[in-house]
Amino acid sequence: MGYIDLRSDTVTLPTEEMLDAMRYAKAGDDVYEDDPTAKMLEERSAAMLGKEDAVFVPSGTFANQLAIMTHTLRGDEIIIPADNHIVLYEVGASAVLSGVVMRFLKKSSGIIDISELQNLYRTDDIHHPRTGLVCIENAHTQGTAVQVSNSKSVYESAVSKEVPVHLDGARIFNAAVALGTEAKNIAGNADSVMFCFSKGLCAPIGSVLSGKKEFIRRARKNRKLMGGGMRQVGYLAAACIVALEKMTARLEDDHKNAKYLAGCLQDTGIFEIDKNRLDINMVFAKFKSGNDAIKSFNEERFISFLLDKKIKINPLHDDEYRFVTHYYISRQSIDYFVDALTNYFSKEVF
Repeated sequence: MGYIDLRSDTVTLPTEEMLDAMRYAKAGDDVYEDDPTAKMLEERSAAMLGKEDAVFVPSGTFANQLAIMTHTLRGDEIIIPADNHIVLYEVGASAVLSGVVMRFLKKSSGIIDISELQNLYRTDDIHHPRTGLVCIENAHTQGTAVQVSNSKSVYESAVSKEVPVHLDGARIFNAAVALGTEAKNIAGNADSVMFCFSKGLCAPIGSVLSGKKEFIRRARKNRKLMGGGMRQVGYLAAACIVALEKMTARLEDDHKNAKYLAGCLQDTGIFEIDKNRLDINMVFAKFKSGNDAIKSFNEERFISFLLDKKIKINPLHDDEYRFVTHYYISRQSIDYFVDALTNYFSKEVF
């Protein structure tokens, strides 16, 4: 059998349908805007989010940083929760690429306290940087789907201050499934929105940034500046079209499997599951306190044991494991993983 890879939903490989679509795609030079498949993808993506236009880019980090560069001026300040992906996992790119600084909202798994936000806008003072952007995230990297009402309150607050809002919607379709709504209802509370095709949707590469036509026109020039003019990009866009049409409709399966995995792990008596962060396809698990089986725990040996069983996981982060379900994680593979884990922590192993 192949590996059971629970590290992320970014590990998914393209389906046979995607590979066929790539092989027979019509392509052109996208920098000249004459790649028909890329244009089709951008139009369909924008329509699904209720936006005027969109631009295809290599990655989610690229899309977020492109949005920041296009919205802001050098020296601006962006308001953002301290636990958002842009802060934690994008290498400080906004300082390097756009010359902006961050003003942090408290960590809150994406749910923003409006009164706190109101207090962080800068005034028109000679000593202050300009508040150039508010950044939000949904679904959040901590596994939560943020209610549309919260995003709406954030947007209304920002509009009252004439500050644009960017939504990191890398997994916006997961959020939509979890909230029982359409992606455009989430995207409606932001001036720009990005999402990834390579997170849970099985495409090999790519994201889009969407917004108003004038915003995307400026973003295209910044995309070229950042090295994102990819020429015959239609071969990649073809796989993304399949992802948009087919994979967004099956994400509920991943959510159900995540809840199944969470229940199985809880039943082992080894782990405690954070049930407040179980909205999408992620399971966050900490060792249950007082469990004798973990007293002599050696993580390197544990990960090596699982790898020998053809199971891949990430190491502990902040004293917890994150397991991610996706297209290639079935109930059968979950049972196999839980059995292997249980065997490891049994008396026979120690």
